[in-house]
Amino acid sequence: MEVIKTAIEGVVIIEPRIFKDERGYFFESFSQREFDEKVMPINFVQDNESMSSYGVMRGLHFQRPPYTQSKLVRCVRGAVLDVAVDIRKGSPTYGQHVAVELTEENHRQFFVPRGFAHGFSVLSETAVFQYKCDNFYAPQADGGIRLLDDSLKIDWRIPAEKAILSAKDTVHPFLKDFDSPFDINVNLYE
Repeated sequence: MEVIKTAIEGVVIIEPRIFKDERGYFFESFSQREFDEKVMPINFVQDNESMSSYGVMRGLHFQRPPYTQSKLVRCVRGAVLDVAVDIRKGSPTYGQHVAVELTEENHRQFFVPRGFAHGFSVLSETAVFQYKCDNFYAPQADGGIRLLDDSLKIDWRIPAEKAILSAKDTVHPFLKDFDSPFDINVNLYE
């Protein structure tokens, strides 16, 4: 696997080595040993999958301490624009984001460490999205910031009239009104 660093430390794109022939393709989607060596030691404990239609936008979600999660995400059918926003108080990249297109064709994965809010928009007719988490889901620790916050300058690549959001995702605070539970000292690798 190739690890591609992004403009924000800790947030990386992973490209697998794909072996293709007349029968199709094969690739290793996850290796604990290789991830530990090339990205960071981690213990994923939960795998999730969602299916969404074009225009669906989910996020920008996180879990508050002590239930914070890192996520390794990928799109196994269709295409999504995946986004990680730095929400660590005192971080030189606070409020900045990294966006990457994940598709069934490029097989890319995106690692979102603790201290970041995560979200995605569906660019294809439908998309099946999978993610590994290094902590269990804890509904009492749910948090989020507003997806459509202009101050974040995220181009979700979905026209406003086609955007489909859950009621929950329309009431998260804007970044300017947000009191982050994380600071720059959050251990991205715990």
